[in-house]
Amino acid sequence: MSKFPKGFLWGGATAANQLEGGYREGGKGLSIADALPGGPERFKIANQPDFDWQLKPDQYTYPNHAGIDHYHRFREDIALFAEMGFKCYRFSIAWSRIFPQGDETEPNAAGLEFYDQIVAECLKYNIQPVITISHYEMPLNLVTTYGGWKNKQLIGFYERFARTVLTRYYKQVKYWMTFNEINSALHFPVMGQGLVASNGANDMQNIYQAWHNQFIAGAKAVQIGHQLDPTLKVGCMLLYATTYSYNANPVNQLATLKQNQAFNQFCGDVQVRGAYPSYTESLLQQYGFSFNDLDTTADELALLKANPVDYIGFSYYMSATVDVTGETQDKASGNLIGGVKNPYLKASDWGWQIDPTGLRIALNEMYQRYQKPLFVVENGLGAKDEISADHQVNDNYRIDYLRKHIEAMAGAVDDGVDLMGYTPWGCIDLVSASTGQMSKRYGFIYVDLDDNGQGTLNRYPKKSFSWYQQVIQSNGAKL
Repeated sequence: MSKFPKGFLWGGATAANQLEGGYREGGKGLSIADALPGGPERFKIANQPDFDWQLKPDQYTYPNHAGIDHYHRFREDIALFAEMGFKCYRFSIAWSRIFPQGDETEPNAAGLEFYDQIVAECLKYNIQPVITISHYEMPLNLVTTYGGWKNKQLIGFYERFARTVLTRYYKQVKYWMTFNEINSALHFPVMGQGLVASNGANDMQNIYQAWHNQFIAGAKAVQIGHQLDPTLKVGCMLLYATTYSYNANPVNQLATLKQNQAFNQFCGDVQVRGAYPSYTESLLQQYGFSFNDLDTTADELALLKANPVDYIGFSYYMSATVDVTGETQDKASGNLIGGVKNPYLKASDWGWQIDPTGLRIALNEMYQRYQKPLFVVENGLGAKDEISADHQVNDNYRIDYLRKHIEAMAGAVDDGVDLMGYTPWGCIDLVSASTGQMSKRYGFIYVDLDDNGQGTLNRYPKKSFSWYQQVIQSNGAKL
């Protein structure tokens, strides 16, 4: 017997900037992803004091420009998703396809026509689209001309974009998310906010101002969605990393509580509860400023209160461990959010600590806190896959990772958590957001492309493809 409810949304997740390619086709403008170099040093390069967002092809590679050519091959890809039995497909709409500069008053018709085809192709196979409105791909002009999300003018630009796509697709698309991993800006504001060292990322007041502006923009999207159709589900999307103290030392316990507030809870509290949490002032004062220093208005706070999100989408890849006492110097090098190594956990090829039980804990923590439906919209294992001469990929390690996380979700459902669905990340191999590499593979489908952009782009189902097909067919009963 399956522990998952009838109608559970099994599927997979991608982002436009990591798989589409066609970066100057169909009238598309440049996005921040197009200007970020490929390779493991991409964040370090972007945070150099003189980084100017100019493309330098003689100096760097830009794998996002070609992606995996989904722009031309989406029918083939969605047919493979249908073969696996997907009930839903989470993808993003590239903002710079719809508003190439971000500040136009009229959308780009060719961009909308492209997503018309994506949505239609999904519905042809009874796959429900789950759309992320903004996923690490804001138009580059909004950064170079306006300074990124710290500028309140972006609220209006996003509102126009959101209104355009919601109005066009609300009759076909029930599930939406406002911003991908909005809280990730605490550690890397470049992707979500367009902030790097050269335009203010080192000043935490800018990051919190940018968040406020995004919260207001997101509330407007919720408002627009509900005006179009009150049954539309518009959620937020968080990066959640279950966080432990390294030991029982009360100093570490307090530091863990504070880290949870700052990272796992703050952005969710505002968007789900519709108000800034009680600990906001204490949080901001550690950075040397106050809530009163932010540019907020009574009307904006009322808008937040009136338009909380309908559900919480979140990514879960790893947990984090906190030690502020210096008892251990063993840093968790691969974790994007830092911390020390957890001695009880193994790590992926890229150093991310694998912790399925942490997902059950995360689901319980969030559901008890918010009492709103949860949706695991990213989870997966980035690994170096080997393909045989006859195009077989025996990725038992990926199957093992996903099986344990699905078992953890089943446990959370047993615990009483209202869980809507599961869309593992990178259901087809794509360009990694954190490293800009193809060799960090997540997919059920192997794409013949290397880190240098060489390969046939042919698609080959991995062993995990037929395994996941069975999982979906049995509604999670056969793992």
